[in-house]
Amino acid sequence: MKKETILLGVIAFLVIVAAVIGTNHYRSSIQKERKPITANSALVRPDSPTIGAAEAPVTLVEFYDPECESCRAFHPTIKKMLKDYDGKIRLVARVMPLHPNSVLAATFIETAGEQGKYWQAQEFLFQKQTEWGTKHGPATIVQPNAPALFEKYVMEFGMDLEKFNAAVKENRYAAKFERDKKDGQSLGVRQTPTIFVNGRQLARLYESDLKALIEEELKE
Repeated sequence: MKKETILLGVIAFLVIVAAVIGTNHYRSSIQKERKPITANSALVRPDSPTIGAAEAPVTLVEFYDPECESCRAFHPTIKKMLKDYDGKIRLVARVMPLHPNSVLAATFIETAGEQGKYWQAQEFLFQKQTEWGTKHGPATIVQPNAPALFEKYVMEFGMDLEKFNAAVKENRYAAKFERDKKDGQSLGVRQTPTIFVNGRQLARLYESDLKALIEEELKE
């Protein structure tokens, strides 16, 4: 009986070790595969919104959806990295609209971007997401009053309501959103947020992992 207990303990230990090794291998295999970053690549397009020094040695590319709850949850970590590595990293935003109100929200952000307030609008909608966004869980709840809420947000944010409504009616940014989505898919992006650090995909949405990957790239 004692020998069987010891044997079971050894087996359990080996299973844990194998799982840890497998996880680390998976993480490193994704993170070491580097996608090229050029002025017009699947990672960065000429009209992609960016923040941070253009000459920064590290480029963070985030494929995000403004209606994605995980994107909102990870947003403070992205902001922290921009602050902690000020001057050393730049952030590039790519939109993958995957939810019912995503295009409406992304249109709000793009319209604000024409007034030089892209990042402020992104932050604003993340803060308001629980009001306008789809809620996921045992039962998915879609916010049916989103259009009316966005008209309210336009006024609150200080944007021109006529210009916003025109952009929505014209579906002005549809081609850009579709291109971003296709670019993401070509890179293997299947969910949001997906983050690339100098072309290396972040395997897990942990602050420690993102920081470690940034540090690795700064040493290159």
